Amino acid sequence: MPRQTGSQCFAEMVRGYGLHAVFFVPTILYPALAAMEGWEIKRVMTHGEKAAAYMADGYARAGRRPGIAMAQMVGAANLAAGLKDAFLYGSPVIALTGGPDPQHRHRGVYQEADDRALFAPLTKWQARVDRVDRLPDLLRQAFRVAVSGIPGPVHLELRGHMGQVLEEEADLERVIEETFATYPPFRPVAEPERVRAALEALRRAERPVIVADAGVIVSDAGPEVVALAERLRIPVATSLDAKEIIPATHPLAIGVAGTYARWCANRLLREADLVFFIGSTTASQVTGHWQCPPLGTRTVQLHIAPEEIGRNYAAPLGLCGDPKATLQAMLAQADEGPARTDWLSRAEQVVAEWRAEQAPRRQSDAHPMRPERLCWELSAWLPPDAVLVSDTGHAGIWTGTMVDLQYPTQRYLRAAGSLGWALPAALGAKCALPDRPVVCFTGDGGFYYHLAELETAVRYHLPVVIVVNDNRSLNQEIWSINAAYGGDHAGRGAEMWMFADFDLARVAERLGCLGLRVEHPAEVQSALDTALAAGRPAVVDVVTDVAAVADRVRW
Repeated sequence: MPRQTGSQCFAEMVRGYGLHAVFFVPTILYPALAAMEGWEIKRVMTHGEKAAAYMADGYARAGRRPGIAMAQMVGAANLAAGLKDAFLYGSPVIALTGGPDPQHRHRGVYQEADDRALFAPLTKWQARVDRVDRLPDLLRQAFRVAVSGIPGPVHLELRGHMGQVLEEEADLERVIEETFATYPPFRPVAEPERVRAALEALRRAERPVIVADAGVIVSDAGPEVVALAERLRIPVATSLDAKEIIPATHPLAIGVAGTYARWCANRLLREADLVFFIGSTTASQVTGHWQCPPLGTRTVQLHIAPEEIGRNYAAPLGLCGDPKATLQAMLAQADEGPARTDWLSRAEQVVAEWRAEQAPRRQSDAHPMRPERLCWELSAWLPPDAVLVSDTGHAGIWTGTMVDLQYPTQRYLRAAGSLGWALPAALGAKCALPDRPVVCFTGDGGFYYHLAELETAVRYHLPVVIVVNDNRSLNQEIWSINAAYGGDHAGRGAEMWMFADFDLARVAERLGCLGLRVEHPAEVQSALDTALAAGRPAVVDVVTDVAAVADRVRW
């Protein structure tokens, strides 16, 4: 084994696992970062620890490999907070922080606190590196845990405020486990008898629906889901996370289900006599708080984690396995399904009714612009290989319901619940996929969270296109404000959900980006063309109607 510093070992292991970026707030592991000099690894210094975590999350989701976020001990609490979205989604972010030196504990050392408890509910696993000779095996374990099963964040606390333990020398074994450099590392297949039973149940059902969720994205099983749906003639609903797996124009696509969803998908799920959940934990968002389908509906559930099967819907036909591998096994045995003419006609009718209801707003020339029209223009413009990164809240509702992904090569990444996630995550996604167009969709409320990261985008030459649905407000909160005031908001209530009217394009220009302000629907696509062609970060500030409030759940 070579004798070297932990910093050298860490740098070489990062390269060995195929990572092309790390995200951090100083001061942490500078000797290791210096050791990466000249390598094809971006060392992205951010303006906040949460942004570093979000960038690592976006990098992990887009690149299908772990992302690394780092902070010194005083910033560890902020980094922990930034892991919540990765934890909720299931994204393999490896967090490294400085930590107390054992001889300093309980002595009131400057900036010292025991932060490990903050990471406990937001990580799958964490460990302390108090000796430099433990770095190789614990870092390997971090990669191993992060990508296995349901992926998720892990945490390594390095002795010393700035991780100085890695500055020490030892005989260090640099073993790279390539199996755990990407995910999923293993592809177990459900038992053959369960595969046969599931196929028989799907064949016999009169009104089946497939629901594809985040596990389909983790497994890269979208093509298999669509192929099985076509073979068996079954309509396909998706969660927000799996929106990308089937083009909106596909005749079997019925839209996003649950909350932040299209009511056509929810209505058909309430009419289904069998629902096949694929890669889904059947949580509240994808099921509309377990109303779509109603509890008691017959289900088949395929998931890699056995403890998730039957969690919310009794699943006597549970298949434990990797979605891609198990669906391939199903396709190998599946005969062509029954015609289901009436059910497919019903699905086509309900989807057509939803589109007819939304058409006036999606095609509206109103001024200020309707967000539905903005999404309609964005749908028509998105390049076939685009990666659309969406914030949560109204941004998630608008993109989930109103943006049509029309090509199987388009990607869709969305915040699992942290407003402001999209801008930093888009930068991380661009680091992972530098040759693909990356488009961030956020509202002005989400944009303000990490506005300073525009400077990061400029400094590291990350030409993302940032579309801001600028309604000068957090208007998703208007229902709550009105309820608090016993009706329409009055008095000074508006100051709790409305912003000043700033030209965000001018703000972006002052930070070195291209800034474009759009006020009319006819200007949207030309502005997007200009932004994409600019070769630098671009903000398209689209002024929209503050009174346009999105539906959260309908059926």
